[in-house]
Amino acid sequence: MSKTTFSGPVAATNSFILPTTVTASLPTASVANTGLLYVVTDNGVGNNETAVVLCNGTGWTLTTGAALT
Repeated sequence: MSKTTFSGPVAATNSFILPTTVTASLPTASVANTGLLYVVTDNGVGNNETAVVLCNGTGWTLTTGAALT
């Protein structure tokens, strides 16, 4: 899938399909990966909670704005 830059809201007529992984397998956070979204399946106590994470260019954050630990 290619990267696209745009401004404005995003709408999908069907759905967005996000890649799923575990935290240790996320790509390196970098400027080149800014804006990437992933679903991680090991976020939380007991590694049993899923979360959508966003690369901000220097790290991975939860879509709520908290840093991924």
